Amino acid sequence: MGAKGLEHYLDNSATTAVSKAAADKAYRVMTEVYGNPSSLHAKGLDAERELEQARKAVASRLRVSAAEITFTSGGTEANNLALFGAAYANARVRRRIIVSSVEHSSVLEAAKRLEDEGFETVRIAPRDDGVLHPEDVAAAVDSGTALVSVMLVNNETGAVMPVADIFAAVKEKNDKTLCHTDAVQAFGKLDIKAKALGADMLSVSGHKVHAPKGVGALFVKKGVRPVARQYGGEQEKRLRPGTENLPAVAALGVACGEFDIAGNAAKVQALRDYAAERLGAIEGLRFNSPEGALPYVLNFSAGRVRSETMLHFLEERGVFVSSGSACAKGKPSHVLTALGLPRERADSALRVSFCKYNTRDDIDALADGIAEGLRVLAHR
Repeated sequence: MGAKGLEHYLDNSATTAVSKAAADKAYRVMTEVYGNPSSLHAKGLDAERELEQARKAVASRLRVSAAEITFTSGGTEANNLALFGAAYANARVRRRIIVSSVEHSSVLEAAKRLEDEGFETVRIAPRDDGVLHPEDVAAAVDSGTALVSVMLVNNETGAVMPVADIFAAVKEKNDKTLCHTDAVQAFGKLDIKAKALGADMLSVSGHKVHAPKGVGALFVKKGVRPVARQYGGEQEKRLRPGTENLPAVAALGVACGEFDIAGNAAKVQALRDYAAERLGAIEGLRFNSPEGALPYVLNFSAGRVRSETMLHFLEERGVFVSSGSACAKGKPSHVLTALGLPRERADSALRVSFCKYNTRDDIDALADGIAEGLRVLAHR
């Protein structure tokens, strides 16, 4: 981050630094409010109050009731719980699962597993504008469709999907089809109203919003009953049993209280525009993020140097970016492939992702590093 002077962290879609207030809350809960929230003595009741306070904080950011929030270990578990839970709940009468081809791996791999178990999986690709179109998704919905899962913001390109319109079209075609959205990259950046989106389930994660890793949440609309994926105690209405990770949960509640969606959006938009100006002046560089993308994510290709090579060149200069989703661990981007980008362009793609702590100094370090990298590396 610019405040450190030497480091320029621009990989916030992979993870964010934990805010001081969130870290302080986690430490206090670990050392002072360490009772089990399920215990009936005073220590347990104190812990339960922290748990429910955090639940209300998450719920308020999604405009839902606290009773509709289930805490998980993160976005991956929330997505898995939504997909498997919806599929198994309807397995006898509805066995079609529809997802976009640019979903996070936690959705695509879950869908693949369901396919292996005999469910029918349909994958819908974005059009040339980088987003899914409601009519394309609705065309795949039939009387046997159990679930449609479409992310709100793509983690690699920042494309904002018209989820509300997609889910409205789905429900018009089959009102019994459940609709889930992975809102991990949108949470804390967009003003999310889960029910206005038409979502029956919605996933979020803590470590994308300056809370610790290891905590997330799944909104489950009242009346929707996904099947649990694990069994044990009475925690989280038995949908996700097991003692809650209270320090991380409480820290997530604090992080939610620090959201300044409008203020941060204006700042990040200015940074993104400055980045586009600086990077756009580099010969041969092309942007992969579509028009209207969330300004927190900017994907581009230089074309002459492979992503991993440039990534490490920048790292040596204190600039930290990504070659795509951190969960892919360097594998070719399925998102850019689905968008039909030529292999050379996909292989040289880098993702820059901003947060409220970034500055123009970070952008200057990035642009200078890319320009130098192209001069040095392209001739090796």
